[in-house]
Amino acid sequence: MKKITILGSTGSIGLSALDVIKKNPGRFQVVALAAGQNVNLLKKQIEIFKPKLVYVSTKENALKLRQDLTLNYKIKILYDREGLNEIASFPSADIIVSAISGAAGLMPTLAAIDAGKDVALANKETMVMAGEIVNRRAKQKKVKIIPVDSEHSAIFQCLQGEKIENLKRIILTASGGPFLNFTVNELKQVKLNQALKHPRWKMGKKITIDSATLMNKGLEVIEAKWLFNLDFGKIDVLIHPQSIVHSMIELIDGSVLAQMGIPDMRIPISYALTYPERIINDISSLNLLETEKLEFCQPDMKKFPCLRLAYEAGICGGTTPAVLNAANEIAVAAFLEQKIKFVDLPKIINKVLTAHVCGEDPSLESILNADSWARIKTTEILERITS
Repeated sequence: MKKITILGSTGSIGLSALDVIKKNPGRFQVVALAAGQNVNLLKKQIEIFKPKLVYVSTKENALKLRQDLTLNYKIKILYDREGLNEIASFPSADIIVSAISGAAGLMPTLAAIDAGKDVALANKETMVMAGEIVNRRAKQKKVKIIPVDSEHSAIFQCLQGEKIENLKRIILTASGGPFLNFTVNELKQVKLNQALKHPRWKMGKKITIDSATLMNKGLEVIEAKWLFNLDFGKIDVLIHPQSIVHSMIELIDGSVLAQMGIPDMRIPISYALTYPERIINDISSLNLLETEKLEFCQPDMKKFPCLRLAYEAGICGGTTPAVLNAANEIAVAAFLEQKIKFVDLPKIINKVLTAHVCGEDPSLESILNADSWARIKTTEILERITS
């Protein structure tokens, strides 16, 4: 039985992972759960899965959780940054599902790797910010990093049995989000509730906005560079509104392999948890007759400049991807609070990138410092344009 820790258990990936685990009680056991503020949902998860260790973001939440729990077994409740790293490196776990949103997922993911744990990686920011460091530590500890994002899982699956030297390029697909067919003028009028209505996937608010701007795809491009050790010239993006083809690889002989399926995150999650095996999933089968057609087109980087900014940041390298990510996180938070317009997002991020002096071959400390600098700089820019 595989023992699992889930970082981000109350988010969309965490919920899907727990659904897979619940439907396969003989294969999996939850040993630890980490959440943020959603104490009520975490309490329900504890009662169902009975982990030995749990994490919440603050001492107040930890005290509330302790008071609310009525269990007949002992459970350790952790909080603050040290507590998160402790739960990520919990000795009893065989694999860690890293699904904490944003830059906050980097340090616990590294803690899990340093503890010799395999990682089912749903936190793309880990590789965006520090992909080279993550890969180096994973190699040293001889642990596997198995992608959970549907696109990277698709590439990972297509590469099984293939020699990496036979890979010509990878093609990441993107739904295009809710504004694929909007004009530039229409984008200027976008409201928050429109941006939060993704046409295919049910996700958290932040990643839903990133999908609408195509920043999510840009971050995935950088993540793919490190997951598959590729130059950016070998990473292409195609818009695919149906979200049936999750990504493709092209081989040097002209063959193109695609991984397809209905848009349901339980598919890549179950594969990451059982790799190299597969299990039966209780989900609908793909019916191509109902789908009728599969469409593909080039992304419009003039209309959606966040994708271009991500490519440029990735090519620049060093601390620049960390700055890109941090600026985006702060700007998206401002948009969610309706302080700025949808079209302001790439403008703000670009201003921060322009002000950044790239640090090459950065240490982890340099990356964290760049992340902190970018958050301060973005906040300053926001204060100027919203005051």
